[in-house]
Amino acid sequence: MKPTRITFIIGVAMCVVGCGKVGDLEPRTGNALPPQAYGQTIGQTAKVLTTPSVQARPGRTDELLKRSERREDDPFDVPPGEEPKPFDPEQTASPEKTPPK
Repeated sequence: MKPTRITFIIGVAMCVVGCGKVGDLEPRTGNALPPQAYGQTIGQTAKVLTTPSVQARPGRTDELLKRSERREDDPFDVPPGEEPKPFDPEQTASPEKTPPK
């Protein structure tokens, strides 16, 4: 077979495979949707049954980094065997001050 013929056959096969039913899901003939749960007020449809719940797909809660910020020193980030330095609020609140001239 020639390469153009193979390409044509593959193209036709892909078009046939791409043709499919586009529409609402329905149960097969002879089958019914699951029974409605006790206390359920909304009827069960294919769309309701295929939509994931909030527990199955939770929303994103972490905040993205808006701008670069310098991280503060972590007093507990020390190598093994060393003691963490005591916290000094004056040292973290005001950076090095130069004496006035």
